[in-house]
Order: sequence, then C-alpha cells, then structure tokens
Amino acid sequence: MPAKPNPLPRRLLLGGLALLLLLGLGQVVLWRWMAGQVEAGLAGWAAARQAEGWVVEHGAPVRGGWPLVVRLRVPDFRLASEGVEWRAPSLDLAVEMLRPMRLEVVLAGEHRLRLGDAEVPVTAERLVARLPVERRALPSEAAIEGGGLRIGGLGVAGLRLDLETREGAAEGETALALRGGLDGVELPVPVAGLGGRVVRAGIEAALTGPVPPPGGPRAQAAAWRDGGGTLAVSRLDLAWGPAVAVLQATLSLDRELQPMGAGTLRLTGAAAALDALVAAGVVAPRGAGMARRMVGMLARVPPEGGPPRIDVPVTLERQRLGIAGMAVGRIGAWEWP
Repeated sequence: MPAKPNPLPRRLLLGGLALLLLLGLGQVVLWRWMAGQVEAGLAGWAAARQAEGWVVEHGAPVRGGWPLVVRLRVPDFRLASEGVEWRAPSLDLAVEMLRPMRLEVVLAGEHRLRLGDAEVPVTAERLVARLPVERRALPSEAAIEGGGLRIGGLGVAGLRLDLETREGAAEGETALALRGGLDGVELPVPVAGLGGRVVRAGIEAALTGPVPPPGGPRAQAAAWRDGGGTLAVSRLDLAWGPAVAVLQATLSLDRELQPMGAGTLRLTGAAAALDALVAAGVVAPRGAGMARRMVGMLARVPPEGGPPRIDVPVTLERQRLGIAGMAVGRIGAWEWP
C-alpha cells in the first residue's frame, strides 16, 4: 500500500502563514495607533501653548514612514507671540517604533524668523532636534544638530547644542543648562584684524530661575530679573583669525533691562581683537591708544609657550565695557521686542 502523506508539514506551513498574517495585522494596528498618539501629542502641545497666549497654526498633518517609523509631516507651521514669530514650510516629526518615547524633529529647509520689526531668513541643509515625547513648552532635554545653515547673512558649517530645562526653578536654581557650539561661521563682511571666518564659537552656560510667566519678551525679561535670575557663563570660547578668547562671567539685567555683569577674560591676539573693536565702534579711536598700551603691559607669554596672552577682569555696566578696571568702550542698547 502506498504511504499516506504526512499532513504535519502542511499544517505547520499554514500555521506559520496565519501567524505572519496576524503579526502583520497587529503591526499595522500598532503603527496606526502610534500615529494617532503622535497627532494627539501635537494637538495637546499646541493647545497648551495657545492657553499660554501663543499662536500655533499649521496645515493638516500627513502620515508616513510605515512600517518601522511613524512620521508626521506638518505643513505651513507658524508659532507666534508678542514680537516673535517663526514660520516654516513644514516640520517632520518622527518616532521609531522601537523607541516610542523619543521624538525627532527635522527642521531642514527655509524658515522665517521675526524678532520685533526685524525679519531674519533661515535656511538649513540639515537641522534635527531629538527630544523626549512630552507636552512641556520647553523639552526637559534636547540635542540639536545642524549643518549648511544660513542665518541672515551668516553661514554656519556645523551646529551642535545640548540643553536641559527644569520647570518651576526658583531663585538660584538652574532653569536652563546649555552646551554646544558653532563651527565654520562665515561672516557677510570681513572684520578688520580678524577676517571673515570664525573657526569656532563654543558655550557652556546655565540660566538660573525663576522661569517667568507667559507674556511678551520684555515682560518675561523683567519678571526674570526681578526674581533674581542670572546667566552664569562657565565658558565662552572663540577662535577667530589670530584671536583666541575664553570668557567666564556672570550676567544679569539692570533696571533698564540691559545686560550687566563681570567676569574674567583670557585672550591671545589681543592687538587684532582691539583693532576689530575699534572698527566695530565698541572702542572709540581716541581710547584705542591707551588700550594698546594697556595690552602691551598686560600681555605675557604663557608657561607652556606660544604667543603672548592677557588674563584680565572684565565688567559690563550701564552699557560700558571695562577691562582691568579701565573703561574701554560702549555697547549698543538691546531693544526688546
């Protein structure tokens, strides 16, 4: 008698196909659910900002990215408040299926930024922010990377910023911590003595509370000042032509909402930096001679060798810039929107 066919392999095949079908359907359902959650998160964030007095507008979101990523393209995005407005042709929000609590926001393209009466065009070949999924006005943490940026007349080859924020920070507590820098900044017009390219500009700073209530920039600045807010710059470094500078300072706002503070400056290439300050109008030509004599007296060759450098205290008060106790120039008033 011929042997009967064994039905087991066929049943296993059918069972495997059924399992794959169920997994596929489950993945579709899960992806659609996550897409809905991303849309709901965007709507909740927009509603919270509108309750704080912001204007949030955008077109209908378009879903994409299946099967491994939930991607939401948000066209015609606009965020505005008193004196401040940001417009973007679109935002791309992305959440990986395997990392559902991390959000990636792609900001490449052409943007318009308005501060008061000034409008600044911004374009980016690459600009990405990575942050946790939450509905706070400012994320608890974020990493921003970019390249090929143009901000008005400035060109920026590379950008990296890491920030951490804390809601409800009181006086003396850190509300915002910032670390990062810019690489390859091309200026629209070369500066006398320094040239037209900043090799690097870096910052490490902490903004202490209290976090001001919602309102216009001027009102928020006044509330922050009245609450004892300060900006502690632990390191601000700049490499520009022959000048290499490192600044440490603590800043705040005076009664007129103008920056004031004190710190220490380490500077190599002081003569070139002084020429640039004179050309920019910060140091008056009549005071440049005294400043050059002071630089000559203070400059020392560092222990490790290299070009002479100066290490001096600096102050900023009533828009007057002082170095080593001597007034050397004046900065323009900051106009709050």
